[in-house]
Amino acid sequence: MEKYFLKLDGDGIVKYKAIEKHIKKLIDLNEIKDGEKLPSIRKLAKFLNVNNVTVVNTYKELENEGYAFQKMGSGTYAKRRDISRNYRREYSNVLKRISNDEFCKYLNFTGEMPNGDFFPVKSFKEVIDEILDRDGSKALTYQEALGYKGLRESISDVFWNNKVSSEDILIVSGAQQGIDVVSKAIINTNDNVVIEKPTYSGALSVFKWRRARIIDIPMTKDGIDIGQFEKALRKNNIKCFYTMSYFQNPTGMSYSYEKKREILNLAEIYDFYIIEDDYLSELIYDDNITYNSFKSLDVNDRVIYIKSFSKIFLPGIRIGYLIPPKKFKESIQNSKINTDISTSSLMQRALDLYIRKGFWKDYTNKLNSIYYNRYNYTKRCLLKYLKDKTEFNDPGGGLHFYLKILGNKNIDSIKLFNALKTNNVLITPGTLFYKNPLQGEKYFRLSFSQINEDEIERGINIIAHIMDKLN
Repeated sequence: MEKYFLKLDGDGIVKYKAIEKHIKKLIDLNEIKDGEKLPSIRKLAKFLNVNNVTVVNTYKELENEGYAFQKMGSGTYAKRRDISRNYRREYSNVLKRISNDEFCKYLNFTGEMPNGDFFPVKSFKEVIDEILDRDGSKALTYQEALGYKGLRESISDVFWNNKVSSEDILIVSGAQQGIDVVSKAIINTNDNVVIEKPTYSGALSVFKWRRARIIDIPMTKDGIDIGQFEKALRKNNIKCFYTMSYFQNPTGMSYSYEKKREILNLAEIYDFYIIEDDYLSELIYDDNITYNSFKSLDVNDRVIYIKSFSKIFLPGIRIGYLIPPKKFKESIQNSKINTDISTSSLMQRALDLYIRKGFWKDYTNKLNSIYYNRYNYTKRCLLKYLKDKTEFNDPGGGLHFYLKILGNKNIDSIKLFNALKTNNVLITPGTLFYKNPLQGEKYFRLSFSQINEDEIERGINIIAHIMDKLN
């Protein structure tokens, strides 16, 4: 009962609003567990020295706000709200509070894209100058609904060997907008959407905003658990399945060729569509991993393919593309037009020329060389300092590792994040990647994209020290 204790207000009276606020905080902090029975009205009133009506009003307000529910003849029970938004807000606010000048003092393991020092600013500037000389004011004003035709043709030629028509390619402002546009076009309230568990928090937010019924299926080493996926398909009418086919965020896992074929077959049998977010597939370090997207294997037009250039290239240009099935082509195009009409004409033209000149291939080859070494160095440091404290899979590519905290019941990812922050180290808590954030309490993501080898070793050493301290 001690956890229910709270101080009196200035009048020496405990009002029900204060009790309500206190209990909500205990539930949010998981000090009162989801489904835990709250004290009886009489017992809590006596403990807090208030009358029974005050506690009755408290419990009514908790029910109204979704923090409690009643069982007839049994009592009132705590209800865990969707607290992922709170976790994301807390995490985001911490990063926002750190100014650019202050950020330099942190060992930053939170990055999701390559270090800005590697971005080809000089060559890209030359390309922009050439575009302005070539196209003049057209480069700044001329817009096409599907995106700049030259860029769509380059994408078709360079990335798809002309097996996908440029007329079927839609330019978007990055993968996040692509997911949003697709969701607006095909997902309605209470539609069933299958996601990976854990998954990219940005996609999770979009599906929640669409009020979809979200079914999460655990990830295994080569993709989602097919057995559990089939059970969900048999029990529910699934609209779509969202997946990150390579180096999934956050687990780093990639789908095997066999599992892709199996899922494509299930899509045809159970009549659902696959939203494929092709994430960081340029950064493959393991020779045993071969690139075959779901889209490239799709013979039944079941895949909505989304690719962002911003994740691997200059983030500020905000360019990606998607390839919809013919069934949804018009609705997805209309959804994009209703969202922002078109993506920057100048940046599309510059990226087109950058790809055609071969700069794109040179840049991604350079990144592969740099991050191959950094990936292996990070793995060695993890084995050296965190071997007995965490476990992790070897993703074979990408920009991060996903670690599970072992043994210690006193450590969760939020506590670890806060403790490390005071020691100038930043990680990403696993709670951000789950429909139910509690399932991510023992996980955290460690990205090596923004820091050098010396910083990687110092940072991982500090993590090991803090984990010992929290033990």
